[in-house]
Amino acid sequence: MSIYCPQTPPELVSVLTRIRKKRKDYEKYGFSHIQGRTLRAFFDLAQEYETLENFYRVAVFVPKEFMGFDSCLYLIDGSANGLFMACDSLNGLSVCGMKPPRGIRISDEAYELNDSFITPIKGNRRLFSANPLSRAKDVIGLFEVFPLSRFEDKDKLFFEKYANRIGYNLHYKLISLQNEEHIKFINTLVADIDHNVIVPNMKYKVFLNDLKKKIRGLRGLIRALDEYVTGRLPERDMESNRLLNIQKSLDGLVGEIASSYEDIDKHFRNTSLFLESLLRRDHFEKGHLVLRKKNCRFKREVIEPQLERYRQRLERQGIRIDNLMGGIPDEDIPLAVDVGLISQVYANLFSNAEKYCQEVPNEFGQPVKFMAYGREILPDFFGEGKPGIKFNVFTTGPHIPQEEVAHIFDEGYRCTSAQKSPGSGHGLHFVKKVVEVHGGVAGYETTHLGNNFFFILPLQEPGDGQTHAW
Repeated sequence: MSIYCPQTPPELVSVLTRIRKKRKDYEKYGFSHIQGRTLRAFFDLAQEYETLENFYRVAVFVPKEFMGFDSCLYLIDGSANGLFMACDSLNGLSVCGMKPPRGIRISDEAYELNDSFITPIKGNRRLFSANPLSRAKDVIGLFEVFPLSRFEDKDKLFFEKYANRIGYNLHYKLISLQNEEHIKFINTLVADIDHNVIVPNMKYKVFLNDLKKKIRGLRGLIRALDEYVTGRLPERDMESNRLLNIQKSLDGLVGEIASSYEDIDKHFRNTSLFLESLLRRDHFEKGHLVLRKKNCRFKREVIEPQLERYRQRLERQGIRIDNLMGGIPDEDIPLAVDVGLISQVYANLFSNAEKYCQEVPNEFGQPVKFMAYGREILPDFFGEGKPGIKFNVFTTGPHIPQEEVAHIFDEGYRCTSAQKSPGSGHGLHFVKKVVEVHGGVAGYETTHLGNNFFFILPLQEPGDGQTHAW
């Protein structure tokens, strides 16, 4: 009977094909009633018991209870790249960790040794990249069954298939345990970050506040000195001149310290914002980015702080900054966003502008090199009555090749033209991920003179409970 019909989806065709092949395989195996019961019991009990120790017991004792055969389970030793005994039906777990008897060897194929039948245990090939065990090819262990002298027709085939089922179940359990340990480690790491990074980072604020007080104190001394020197200047004595020079030196030094303070304070606030938004416990516990939205003045709280960080770097590259692209930037629309994460979106886009902006001729043949940013309202972008707000970051330069455009937001992807520039290919992937978790879309488009990277966020209409400046 054909499973293909116009109504059958392709993915269902694939599943049905495998199911019917498996049915034919079992018909071909011709396992006995007791062999079938042995497999079913193993399947049920392998799912019922969660610990590896009980799984080992199930693997060796099910054939003994149902078919009267003893067995031993051997696993690959990850540290020594050899075998160790995990469990047998004669001694249970008491043999765990012991070396196998002489003659037992790792093999891709089943073999006989004395009065035993030994078949390889193979894992799931798709899980090998995460397999915590060392292995010889795809073998993760061996299954020994004895006495071989009591084997009947198809017992060898049965135990080969039985060993395969051990391998698949064991591999998933090992990966599951590995993931549990990984999650525990991440949770511990988050606690360490909170204790050893976030909290100590706040002490910088104490230091900055103390430094700010000292700067105010120095400025007070300078004012007092200025009043004293001014009062003595008519006398034109040497003491007044010396004091005047001291005053100028102090004034210059305080100005430098104040400027350094402003730079350190900006860096502290930005670093603190990024640390808080990236290293939240919620991200690690949930396994995905968890937003902490708040209403903000987008231009003032998100764009301008990041632009200020990159302004000098852009200017050093000869990149002029134009803020008149797309909408009226002086109007600031309040949005509910995760300020820390969206700020990092702009940090990535401005960083790319610094690296990839290039000089091109304008319509008059004059060379231009600039970055532009802005926004525009897109009515009904997310559906009828659901407008979006599009934020643009444009840079002059050659267009990205069309064949590469579909991949620029992929993790680790770097355009051919960017290979010589420093970078990991993670920035735009991060942008896309953050925008999408906000319910928006990120994109790229070619425009006159260069390239525009944009993202569009949902925008609530006035009167829906949120005030907007239009």
